[in-house]
Amino acid sequence: MELLTLNNGLQIPALGFGTYKSELDAIITAIEEGCSYFDTASYYGNECDIALALELSHIEREKVFIASKLWKSDMGYDNTMKAFSRTLENLRCDYVDVYMIHWPRPNLVLQEWEALCVETWRAMEELHSQGKIHALGISNFLPYHAEIIMKNCRVIPSVAQFEFHPGHLQAFALEYYRRKGIQVQAWSPMGRGRVLNDELILELAGKYHVTPAQVCLRFCVQEGVMPLPKASSRERIRENLACMDFVIDERDMSRIENMPPLGWSGEHPDRERVKI
Repeated sequence: MELLTLNNGLQIPALGFGTYKSELDAIITAIEEGCSYFDTASYYGNECDIALALELSHIEREKVFIASKLWKSDMGYDNTMKAFSRTLENLRCDYVDVYMIHWPRPNLVLQEWEALCVETWRAMEELHSQGKIHALGISNFLPYHAEIIMKNCRVIPSVAQFEFHPGHLQAFALEYYRRKGIQVQAWSPMGRGRVLNDELILELAGKYHVTPAQVCLRFCVQEGVMPLPKASSRERIRENLACMDFVIDERDMSRIENMPPLGWSGEHPDRERVKI
């Protein structure tokens, strides 16, 4: 598996395994198929399943990368410390590879959310200095949210995770994080499946003799974005991993980059969820 080097020198796989709503069997299968980066969150409620999957798979902790996220209601210095302790207890380990703030705002009415972000980051920096977190990150932060961290931090984020897929590139945010040297990760890299029937994606799948899902994942990889696809079957997990085995040419990359809007989840850090 190709590796990415974060701005703090940590190397991680170029493709991860998203575990939102994943069950134990899927996580075990992913380990068996060679997945080594697992993205979870306290909100997902499956940190314990990841720990059990590692135990049942007899794989050493050092052979895998685990990322988790702090939920909105746990923001603030003291709450972060407590929530992180619960995460370590759930994962049955003494460190996580990447730890992120899940959303910049705990809710849309709190006026002091910026100060809360800074407090939360201060706690995470302390945990990082203790070796309990190897890389710090942010999730669903637009550039102006990220600037709150950047202007008040000792340790800059190594990872920024947000929704990214053909038809929803968030190009301004992508370019911002590129300039800052922060690795972007894509949740919902296939637009929750809504992108897979697009006429261009289908055309390119035929051209390259791959699946539409592989086109979406390979597009992310070539954009320098680390995709975090979900999968439950062994066949689909293998298919996702095989996205590393072909290259989309420059012209077709440009065609995907210029697709019309498609597949947005309805999630936005500063707005109520839009039901689509």
